[in-house]
Amino acid sequence: MRQTAPVANAAGLVAGYALDRLFGDPRRWHPVAGFGRAAGALERGLYRPDRRAGAAFTALAVGAPVLLGAAATVATRHRPLARAALVAAATWTVLGGRTLRHEAEVMGRALRDGDLPAARQRLGHLCGRDPSTLDEPELARATVESVAENTSDAVVAPLLWGAMAGLPGLLGYRAANTLDAMVGHRSPRYARFGTPAARLDDLLNLVPARLTGLLTVAVAPVANGDRGRAWRVWRRDRNDHPSPNAGQCEAAMAGALGVRLGGRNVYFGRSEVRPFLGDGPRPEARHLRRAARISGAVGLAALAVAAAYPVTAGRLVSAVVRASGRAATRRGWRP
Repeated sequence: MRQTAPVANAAGLVAGYALDRLFGDPRRWHPVAGFGRAAGALERGLYRPDRRAGAAFTALAVGAPVLLGAAATVATRHRPLARAALVAAATWTVLGGRTLRHEAEVMGRALRDGDLPAARQRLGHLCGRDPSTLDEPELARATVESVAENTSDAVVAPLLWGAMAGLPGLLGYRAANTLDAMVGHRSPRYARFGTPAARLDDLLNLVPARLTGLLTVAVAPVANGDRGRAWRVWRRDRNDHPSPNAGQCEAAMAGALGVRLGGRNVYFGRSEVRPFLGDGPRPEARHLRRAARISGAVGLAALAVAAAYPVTAGRLVSAVVRASGRAATRRGWRP
């Protein structure tokens, strides 16, 4: 089984990615939506305005899917076809690449048609900003920034965690990312309670976000972008963003598209001023299709990395862990 499990995981990741590419998110009975309802009920039972309650909530809400994934992994340890099928189903469930690109294209059409009311209404599918006063450049900027960040959150990070940790990694990452969207934002209710979920999400995205930035630089030419400019902007601006991860993705996308991102973001009841990323003009409707094309290319590149990991570096890591375990056991039994 040690030989077939990595192949089964890799095959499942590829199959799940293909399902997302072909069909997108399930229209009804989406498991992530079901998890969100369950987490909401758990939050109502555990909520107190302090970090200790938030840590307990995060541990339970993330720990349950991880344990479920671990149990399924054990149950299929001698059944590689079943393992591949479960990984494929989980991958399809947690990915959101097709939906992300679709939303960018819908927004682009609305802006090209000059239909600002429709564009403002659609923005809620991508981010939590207040769209009521946004004009075309600001709606386009919000869309490009959301596509850049969510390419990491909804595509690269799930694939990477699935490659490194299989079913527990897929389910645990999506649970943590969903909690961050639910309680990780700054508000009077979640200022302290949501901090553990936000910090866990930041930690889990440290590597995926940086990989997303590098892959965005690499694939920039697929959308007529300049790879050299993307590299320069990414290196210069990626650490200016207040988020430890979002700036990695947004700076690379700004350089690839030749636009300037950042500025004042208005949410419901509060506003934030973000540093500028990039040197070009403000985004327009025409940039959204290019951003979607880059997002799709980054997803394919991340899939190649993720599918290769279980049968290459993953085997080496497993061998080192097993050897370390045997050595520790021998030392423990030494008289």
